[in-house]
Amino acid sequence: MDPVAVIVVAFWAMLPAYVPNNVAVLAGGGRPIDGGRTWRGDRLLGDGKTWRGTATGTLAGAALAVALNAVRPSLSPLFGAELVGFSAPVVLAMPFGAMVGDTTASFLKRRTGRERGAPFPGVDQLDFVVFALLLSALAAPSWFGSTFLDPVWVLVAVLLVTPALHVLTNAIAYVLGLKDEPY
Repeated sequence: MDPVAVIVVAFWAMLPAYVPNNVAVLAGGGRPIDGGRTWRGDRLLGDGKTWRGTATGTLAGAALAVALNAVRPSLSPLFGAELVGFSAPVVLAMPFGAMVGDTTASFLKRRTGRERGAPFPGVDQLDFVVFALLLSALAAPSWFGSTFLDPVWVLVAVLLVTPALHVLTNAIAYVLGLKDEPY
């Protein structure tokens, strides 16, 4: 697979994981997941991790995966790459994994004394990817293997391109007034 095709496939395969956290920012609010609980004097997660944001983010990612399945046959020839379809377990596992990853990062931020929105280099950029991939691998091992490990360059592209995309989308959200910080 040529390098452009690898990047196209990597981006396509991760779209259901890229969208949930952005939707959660837009549709979030409401009751926090941690219910205001603390551990060792600090909030478990904070007000930014809500049930509504998690649910809407997961559903948006799942809806996107279903939509991508519908348009895949007509778009594969346009991109010159065999775009992957999303099996039923992956439709939910990938976006939910992204939300779990982001929530886990929030927990780690609180444990390391970081405030809500404070930068956590590396973790901020890859938390949702790691958990989206992990849950997808657990839910559909053969899909995961054929998508990200054959060839492994697709996984490498995900791990290299995602941090740049994360920084870019956060900067755009900041400029649009959707985020309080540009990172």
